[in-house]
Amino acid sequence: MPVKKNIHTQNKLEKIVVNIGVGKLRNQSQFEEKILPEIISELAMITGQKPATRAAKKSIAGFKTRTGDIVGLQVTLRRRRMLDFLNRLVRIVLPRVKDFRGIDLKNVDEHGQLNIGFREQYVFPEIVIEKSRISFGLQVTLVTMIKNRESAIDFYRLVGAPLKHQK
Repeated sequence: MPVKKNIHTQNKLEKIVVNIGVGKLRNQSQFEEKILPEIISELAMITGQKPATRAAKKSIAGFKTRTGDIVGLQVTLRRRRMLDFLNRLVRIVLPRVKDFRGIDLKNVDEHGQLNIGFREQYVFPEIVIEKSRISFGLQVTLVTMIKNRESAIDFYRLVGAPLKHQK
């Protein structure tokens, strides 16, 4: 009988990064007074941690952005919060996604990072649809210490991520 290796000995999850781009929401009136605080509070409910704002590094006239404008929010989860978030993501959130048939293997890049995008935040059970006034999408990136794509795919399967099977 083969001995199972402990998945936490060498291969382990380093961090989970949750990103939100506020792009078109930024052009609405009273963005900084009303919309941004609501997005921050909902992202804090989802992740259990207050997000950091990300500012534009340079002005781009086509996007109507100026240097210093808030263009996104980011949360980096590590240790206990990371594991709790991963558990909720795999067991609660992904089954709630409409027509979900597994995460495509194209979402794992050549560095072993798994990227999952959500069109709306309503798939997270912490968000009450009736109370939420703003809809936004978010991206979840799982970063491992594995720098090989094939090994990372095997690791994500061991952790319980519902990846599609190769054809």
